[in-house]
Amino acid sequence: MNRPPLLYLSADDVRRALPMAAAIEAMRSAFKELGGGTVIMPPRLRLDAKEEQGVVLVMPSLSGGLSRLALKVLTLYDNNPKAGLPFIQALVILSDASTGTPLAILDGGALTALRTGAVGGVAADVLALPDAAVAAIFGAGLQARAQLEALAAVRELREARVYDPNKDAEAAFVREMSSRLGLVVRAAPDAASALRGADLVATATTSSRPVFADGDVGEGVHINAVGVYQPDKAEIPPHTVRWARVVVDQREAAFEEAGDLLQPMADGLFGPEHISTELGEILLGRAAGRISDAEITLFKSVGLAVQDLYAAAAAYDSAVRAGIGVVLPR
Repeated sequence: MNRPPLLYLSADDVRRALPMAAAIEAMRSAFKELGGGTVIMPPRLRLDAKEEQGVVLVMPSLSGGLSRLALKVLTLYDNNPKAGLPFIQALVILSDASTGTPLAILDGGALTALRTGAVGGVAADVLALPDAAVAAIFGAGLQARAQLEALAAVRELREARVYDPNKDAEAAFVREMSSRLGLVVRAAPDAASALRGADLVATATTSSRPVFADGDVGEGVHINAVGVYQPDKAEIPPHTVRWARVVVDQREAAFEEAGDLLQPMADGLFGPEHISTELGEILLGRAAGRISDAEITLFKSVGLAVQDLYAAAAAYDSAVRAGIGVVLPR
């Protein structure tokens, strides 16, 4: 049997091969399979490079439904932006699960941004109000852009506000996203102004403390909290979490890493039973999405390897059909 070509997909190749709408559909499938129990996904391995203020994550997964397996190696180095380097850098290796043959090497930074944005789109689609039209985005980086793009794909947005302490990054976000989406995007002077009248919120920061005040969150708001995954960091005020209906990507991962949930639990604000359901259970019809127009809903994601697997498989299949990417010698 001849081995298939080994394909390399750069960041630009990944974005060409996997537009946001396709990424959202890939995430729907990923979470349905995860909910169905046919995904093999060990806990991710974490290595701390303390002197360099960096973290290395290794994330494997295997899908019985796709007959594909993936391995992502991801680095997050706090000082990189000051040196003109990306905070997040990663590679994903996609292989045939039946033979173990590598099929593709993909830029993991672009793939991570796409799949995380896309799962935010899936969560908003099942949890946000049907007529939600104003988005507040906290953070102005790559993931903040992906979150807004995904929200615009599942709701007809009228306006978006962005808040980031880095005003240069905030201004660049406004210019790029207003042009890319054909949407009114404004820079908010403060967090409260960003939230005023918003019914969709996405937090995509590296903050170790909440990025807005609990009292500024209105009724019926849906929040995607996707920026931090460490137990010692939290973007969402604890009492907002307490009053919200909380949906997670996976309970096991959330109880291991999600500081937004673990910190209020440690303070006695609520127990594990406060986590209402997983996203896959909603998509499979085993649990309800939004229950009332007035409730606040919160989707907390720490990021799962199955997301990388499904996004990589969708990008690879599309790239093969379209002739995108570079064939590497074996």
